Amino acid sequence: MTQIKYIDSHTGGEPTRVVHTGTPDLGNGSMTDRLERLKDDHDWLRQALIREPRGYDWLVGAVLQIPCDQACVAGVIFFNNAGYLGMCGHGLIGVVETLAFLGRIGAGEHLFETSVGVVSAILHEDCTVSINNVVSYRYRQQVSVDVPNEGTVTGDIAWGGNWFFLVGGEKVDPSNVARLLSRSRRIMTALDSQQITGRDGGKIDHVELFGEPTDIAKADSRSFVLCPGGEYDRSPCGTGTSAKLSCLAADHKLAPGDVWRQESIVGSVFEGSYQNVTDGIVPTIRGRAYVTADTSCVISDVDPFRFGVRPTADE
Repeated sequence: MTQIKYIDSHTGGEPTRVVHTGTPDLGNGSMTDRLERLKDDHDWLRQALIREPRGYDWLVGAVLQIPCDQACVAGVIFFNNAGYLGMCGHGLIGVVETLAFLGRIGAGEHLFETSVGVVSAILHEDCTVSINNVVSYRYRQQVSVDVPNEGTVTGDIAWGGNWFFLVGGEKVDPSNVARLLSRSRRIMTALDSQQITGRDGGKIDHVELFGEPTDIAKADSRSFVLCPGGEYDRSPCGTGTSAKLSCLAADHKLAPGDVWRQESIVGSVFEGSYQNVTDGIVPTIRGRAYVTADTSCVISDVDPFRFGVRPTADE
């Protein structure tokens, strides 16, 4: 019998499960090395926490690690129902709120090691969190993909910690979720089948559809983000907002330091801004997370469904 302790939270409606006690030994290497070891040798942890009956398809998990760089407060490995993520914006906001809940950090700036680099986060006095994400950039503009039963769809390919294909002109509304989900899945499949990728063949594993916000006084745009496991992000998506900011910067539609308010399908809002760097932008994403559960999970050797009742999307 194994006991795993984790904290559940949600950021703008999107859940995060942060594992803080009882994780397998992943060694002392980089977060990339430890991610690979978790994936290759201990994927049972992801399966047990993300699959039913404990989890669900839109849940994102995060494993806390002792960082290599002592300037960082923690290392973090993110995963979901389809596998492992380089970075997760809403997830890191959830990690910050979790560490504050556990009494490990207070207000101020904190550094985190991820598999795509060191990310800084500021816990503000009002409990919101600002993340300075990894360097983001638009890789290709106005790329065409042939989508079955629809025809040619045009969008931008951008990096925000994950690869995104961004398509505008959508009606993003909860009443339209079924169509948005179907369309974004078909676009994802078409991108893969036509071998349209990010830089160096990076798999485009997120599709971002965006349109007008509910209220222009509240937000500048509203997005629907399809995640790798086939589910959609309930939050405005931190890495997706970063990708969007990189496109706005490339098109000179948003100046450095100006605030862009990205609304999600459920109506939550992230505030985003950026600063220019040589090879792209450094986005800052601000939002808030709320702790929803403090749990000790039991994984019994005699439970036939201890690793879930069904396979994940990629298995």
